[in-house]
Amino acid sequence: MKYPELTTLCYIEKDDCYLMMHRVKKENDINKDKYIGVGGHFEYGESPDECLKREVMEETGLTLIDYKPRGIVTFIYGNADTPEERIVEYMHLYTSSSFEGDLTVCDEGVLEWIPKSEVYNLPIWEGDKIFFKLLEERDDYFSLKLVYSENDELIDVTIV
Repeated sequence: MKYPELTTLCYIEKDDCYLMMHRVKKENDINKDKYIGVGGHFEYGESPDECLKREVMEETGLTLIDYKPRGIVTFIYGNADTPEERIVEYMHLYTSSSFEGDLTVCDEGVLEWIPKSEVYNLPIWEGDKIFFKLLEERDDYFSLKLVYSENDELIDVTIV
């Protein structure tokens, strides 16, 4: 049995824009050529908040002053015919508009401030469109489950 992956993702906000990372620098990247927020995998023993702050600093050079946990997103992807080989990821989703520092160059992608109104027109995952809509419409903490096929097609969505 594989253990679930534990990650964080943050959408940093400024002037009605999100800070997005265009993932164009890493080979063999599941997010290759897509736009995503900033964040990453937990290190052993980290809490979600500790992971969030470390990953944001590493990827952007910014220090979060304040942030808000918005939800948990469960991703399931891979070959449905071999469920034991499917990948399960629990992603802690945050937003923040309170930070300090200057943007640095990121070795995983190109950081860009994207107007919120243009996010849906970018190459993003279909499931990301769902949680962007939830971020726009809800203030409460939500749980979202996204199931993808081995061909990266979104095949099931559950929202709580």
